[in-house]
Amino acid sequence: MNFNKAEFYTSYGLFSQIPKSEKAEIAFSGRSNVGKSSLINKILNRKSLARVSSMPGKTVTINFYSVDNIYFADLPGYGYAKVSKSEKQRWAGLVEGYLADDRNLTLVFQLVDFRHPPTADDVMMINFLIDNGIPFVVVLTKADKLSKKERAARRESLMNEIPCAEDIHMIEFSAMNGEGVEEIREIIEDIEQESLAEEADTGDSQ
Repeated sequence: MNFNKAEFYTSYGLFSQIPKSEKAEIAFSGRSNVGKSSLINKILNRKSLARVSSMPGKTVTINFYSVDNIYFADLPGYGYAKVSKSEKQRWAGLVEGYLADDRNLTLVFQLVDFRHPPTADDVMMINFLIDNGIPFVVVLTKADKLSKKERAARRESLMNEIPCAEDIHMIEFSAMNGEGVEEIREIIEDIEQESLAEEADTGDSQ
């Protein structure tokens, strides 16, 4: 997979606008300012393909990026208090509609700030993914901000803070030094290979 050839594809503010899946999709989910845009840019070797905002809650659309045979879906950040009730309802309809739709959604990277316990919204989203049988990986962002001792303490605490933590694949990530990038890329490349194999099998059976 050539991550360097990624490009912005399109964005949607309402679930009703989103067409059916054309390719396998990987979604990125997390609270406002958890570092989703920074993660996407780091994976794709770009500085500003995904816009990084210092204003939480600014991404209010699902932004799609095309990477070879995969779409990345950057979901709007949740949990920002200074958003109107109607805007929160629109967000819920957009994100829940997308996640619950019959799409070719192969994986969700669920981002959680490694420095702090998961928020109630983080836990709610993880439970939603578990309950709906959606495959996901937890990415622990801002790992470079913690000392070795602090990391060990947070790892231990996460076992009690995240539902079914012992069964969840977690990746420690830093947009600053690139920790975790290769592991995330390997997961994405595996998904692409599986998707291409499925397409080939479908073509052979027709």
